[in-house]
Amino acid sequence: MIVNEGGNARELYTEHIQADLVITGGGISGVCCAITAAREGLKVVLIQDRPVLGGNASSEVRLWILGATSHMGNNNRWAREGGVIDELLVENTYRNPEGNPIIFDSILLEKVSEEKNIHLLLNTAVYEVMKKDADTISGVKGYCSINQTVYHVRAPLFCDASGDGIVAFLAGAAFRMGAESKEEFGEKFAPSREYGELLGHTIYFYSKDTGRPVQFTPPSFALKDIEDIPRYKTFNLKDQGCKLWWIEYGGRLDTIKEAEKIKWELWRIVYGVWNYIKNSGNFPEAANYTLEWVGTIPGKRESRRFEGDYILTQQDVVEQRHQEDAVSYGGWSIDLHPADGVFSELPGCNQWHSKGIYDIPYRSLYSRNIRNLFLTGRIISASHVAFGSTRVMGTAANNAQAVAMAAVMATEKNLLPREVGQQIPALQQRLLRSGQFIPGVKNMDMEDLVSKATITASSEYALTELPENGNTLPFDVGMAQMLPVSPGKLPLIRLHLHAKERTSVPVQLVGSSRVAGYTPDTILEEKLLQLEPGRNCIELEWNTAFTKRQYVFLLFRKNPGVSAYLSDARLTGVLSLFQAENKAVSNTGEQTPPEDIGVDAFEFWTPKRRPEGWNMALRFAEPVHTFSAENICNGYARPYLAPNAWVAAKEDATPFVMLTWEQEVRISSIQLSFDTDFDHPMESVLMHHPEKEMPFCIRNYYIYDGRGNLLREVKGNYQTRNTITLEEPVLTDTIVVRCEHPSDRVPAAIFEIRCY
Repeated sequence: MIVNEGGNARELYTEHIQADLVITGGGISGVCCAITAAREGLKVVLIQDRPVLGGNASSEVRLWILGATSHMGNNNRWAREGGVIDELLVENTYRNPEGNPIIFDSILLEKVSEEKNIHLLLNTAVYEVMKKDADTISGVKGYCSINQTVYHVRAPLFCDASGDGIVAFLAGAAFRMGAESKEEFGEKFAPSREYGELLGHTIYFYSKDTGRPVQFTPPSFALKDIEDIPRYKTFNLKDQGCKLWWIEYGGRLDTIKEAEKIKWELWRIVYGVWNYIKNSGNFPEAANYTLEWVGTIPGKRESRRFEGDYILTQQDVVEQRHQEDAVSYGGWSIDLHPADGVFSELPGCNQWHSKGIYDIPYRSLYSRNIRNLFLTGRIISASHVAFGSTRVMGTAANNAQAVAMAAVMATEKNLLPREVGQQIPALQQRLLRSGQFIPGVKNMDMEDLVSKATITASSEYALTELPENGNTLPFDVGMAQMLPVSPGKLPLIRLHLHAKERTSVPVQLVGSSRVAGYTPDTILEEKLLQLEPGRNCIELEWNTAFTKRQYVFLLFRKNPGVSAYLSDARLTGVLSLFQAENKAVSNTGEQTPPEDIGVDAFEFWTPKRRPEGWNMALRFAEPVHTFSAENICNGYARPYLAPNAWVAAKEDATPFVMLTWEQEVRISSIQLSFDTDFDHPMESVLMHHPEKEMPFCIRNYYIYDGRGNLLREVKGNYQTRNTITLEEPVLTDTIVVRCEHPSDRVPAAIFEIRCY
């Protein structure tokens, strides 16, 4: 028992913590930054002002994580971000295919708590920055209201992943808020003041069927007149959660200082919308529904953006400009919203896509005037227009992983963030080793013993045909088959088409104008096929000679009277595409912008989600050899320019790949990269995914040394990257990885093997 008579003022308990890296903000960016750094040995303090991790992706807000994949609605093939963010999304898809945000919370908490180098401070808000000098942070002070404790956290390096940039702001880092003029950076898409210079906030809600009638009495503050919302007629019972992203408000206000005012207005709107659904009489199907959940904090889109040594602009995004110091990439559309949000007469968003993914430079990921401060999340150095693309969580997490690895190098070599920029090739290689993908950057890691090995395999898949399964699909929209090609000409292609009547259909051999692009905008050859009623046998011979490995598109134009024969075969790096709409990302099949906004016009050709998305059945006169064992060390661990995978022959009952060295080598760890379908967005909440494991991913495999000793047996794998750390290093001249095919329809495939 404690008895204290009191009388004098008291001070709160203060705890002092020393770390290598302090990360403020426990959203997806902060989480990925912390895990990446901790796994490399840094002592990390992760400070989060909420009771859970995840930020906008958490159960408090419930926005799905997206990045360059953009709901599979753009031309960015195999673009899901790698590294820790990939690990989290794959784990969530396996455990939580229903998209329950509570389960996703638990996954994030588990992954962070498992890292012994992370000191997690939840419910702790940073309120003060301590400075060593005008340009250097020495520590931050935070307060946790749960345990009434003040934390003084010191470190040589800091990362602001807080969304509003609280540490950067208090430290005096240069920042911007609002939109630049068209003239400042020559950005033709820069918005007018009338359209608005800030994106607003959103609060989501969930409803559920109780099985019996439920009444709803709205609170007194609920919106009274639903017609105040110009698009009120689009409300329906099925749309909930982040499908109602356009319930947005606050773009005309200060999105930091007036955040509470914005929240109350959004509550007013949400309860007014539910009152309309329940009590207007227009939705009799809502009788048994109740309002299950309403967000208590808004999902915030935009506030401060901090200046680095480089400010990313519209031209960088649209033109996919090469950045020598690229450490990450983006691929979401430039997505700006009217500042009046839900009360605007304008469409809820104004989205314009680029033809492919674009580089994000390291120079945009640290403060230009605070020497030891990294920037990540949505506050990186970008113009308002470029921010319209970089702000999404998948991209932000990818940037955070780059920041984490830069902090690791800075710690190891006693460097400041800007000085790490003088060692970009080394930073890029460290990132690739951790699972990051950087467009155009190959694995050149000299410590990887596989680079010195001879690589053979029990078999190599020869693409001779995608056999028919008996089903057909009409060309209600255009259909294309993506094919990997090697230097030389394509072999003769045979396929069948079914016509309802005598007709014709154009077929084109199409490439992309951008390096490693997947926008079919360069017609190489074209034929007009004359078809008779019924089944038609087609032979396609193309004269184009290719000088390098790349993808081409066998593209059939729309004709509902003609059908393609389909194939059950699914194969790593081989896809069918369709010129279909995806309204979720403003894809109407073709992008036709006004001439004066600085974006490209082009067609969208996108895949269908499984269980659809069957390949077109076809046969090659000669096999296409692109799945050799040597692909496992060609520098790319996903399809990029080519499938980049060793794929075993389907008839090979016990496929294996073998690494041999002229002399024995000492191996402590082995890394394997599998195909978890980088084209799948793996949205983290709300959506229901039909698969827990990706059909291309090897589930069971076995690793042996040169003496036949079993080093590791893995059963039930579903993750992209497996790192096998041996209990004792092994001396051997041979490593054999023997695996099982994922299924009868899908042959085994491995992107990369590394040995250290």
